[in-house]
Amino acid sequence: MGIKGYDGAQVHSPIFQHYYHYRLLYYVIQMIDRAQITITSGNGGNGAISGRREKFVPHGGPDGGDGGTGGSIYARCDRNFTTLLGFRYTRVYRAGNGGNGAGRKRHGKNGSDVEFAVPVGTEIWDDTAGQCIADLTVHGQRVLLAHGGRGGRGNARFASSTNQFPLLAEEGDPGEVIRLRLELKLLADVGIVGAPNAGKSSLLAALTDARPKIADYPFTTLEPVLGVVEYGRDGFVMVDIPGLIDGAHAGVGLGDEFLRHIERTRALVHVIDGSAPDPVADYIRVRKEMQLFDESLMEKPEIVAFNKRDVPGVVDTFELCKDDMPTGAFPPHCISAVGRIGLDALLGDVSAALADAVPRRDESAENDIRPPVAVVERPGVVPVLRPRSVDREVKVQRLRSGKYRVMLRSAARFAAMVDVDNWSARVQLYEQLRRQGVISALERAGIRPGDTYIVGKRELEWE
Repeated sequence: MGIKGYDGAQVHSPIFQHYYHYRLLYYVIQMIDRAQITITSGNGGNGAISGRREKFVPHGGPDGGDGGTGGSIYARCDRNFTTLLGFRYTRVYRAGNGGNGAGRKRHGKNGSDVEFAVPVGTEIWDDTAGQCIADLTVHGQRVLLAHGGRGGRGNARFASSTNQFPLLAEEGDPGEVIRLRLELKLLADVGIVGAPNAGKSSLLAALTDARPKIADYPFTTLEPVLGVVEYGRDGFVMVDIPGLIDGAHAGVGLGDEFLRHIERTRALVHVIDGSAPDPVADYIRVRKEMQLFDESLMEKPEIVAFNKRDVPGVVDTFELCKDDMPTGAFPPHCISAVGRIGLDALLGDVSAALADAVPRRDESAENDIRPPVAVVERPGVVPVLRPRSVDREVKVQRLRSGKYRVMLRSAARFAAMVDVDNWSARVQLYEQLRRQGVISALERAGIRPGDTYIVGKRELEWE
């Protein structure tokens, strides 16, 4: 019995059955290193309009409490997570809303915060603005992604000698809705690159305790594999990424999915298949794909490993080709990953390259993270987003309908809570708008008696 293909047709050929099983296996075991989620912080609670008028209670008056603050959303860096798989199933995160204020100056309950964990090496991007919000590279780092809405003030806050019983309170601010893109970039010291079937996984297995899948067909490696190399007193981490072919930077093969994982490395080991028809052409082709993906990869120290020297004729090919490969400060090595030949000299140059390379960011101070756009860093304090600038200038827009729209958030908060059927409340709102400069702005815009002006969600008539 055959199996069904992606188009629903029956596939009877054993070769094609193997192909489909292979592709299904790829989709099952592939590393989840990208995800998109939506976060929504909590709305602030409304302030209360209340007053005490109890008999025999000498201290009556306004006693409306403030609304609670909406819950915020945080991301925490946790080394116990290795992929972003969990975000494939939970794509929406919502914090709790703040409770409304109440009489007797009772404060509304604050909304509950939400915190989710991400692997070490995760970049968090605002997908709409295209800005990097945070780059989490150290276990335990925590970043505030979305502020909860501020709770509105109750009428007890506005009592004064000229207004002993205010009928005004504030509406709570809404929470933030942000669409985020999470990108995982593995933290490794050395990246192993090369064409498919060059022996990258064999080299990683020979130098570390990692056990990547090794086979004699291209694209055996379907996801990056990490391994720890013990060399001298110190060790370092190596990462093996899938093979690079022509067009990898643009999405051909698997290269574009995982090239980002070598962006954080401090040095590269370029493995070349010494038994290939044209090893130099393979070397140049891979370098070109890396350059097209990210120009900065060309600045990393590179050690060339001419692999498969145990195959007859490879040593002679190496002698003919070594002068045609511009390798910088380190000469190329002729090795055999399977036979473990020439690995000590290779590790010596890798260690020397790491000693001269720029330290990785997570090796510096624990709270020292790259300051991306919109992030403020304070030593020992949770990094927080800069609050959005508040435009205190009153703006009035004349609509096609003839109405006037007032754009001032502080005025909208008062207007949303006013009782328009209460003449005293309307008078107090008018006085509040006058102090904020709204009335003079409307007069400059040419408003006349009988016209309608809009403040927030409230439509009022100009008298």
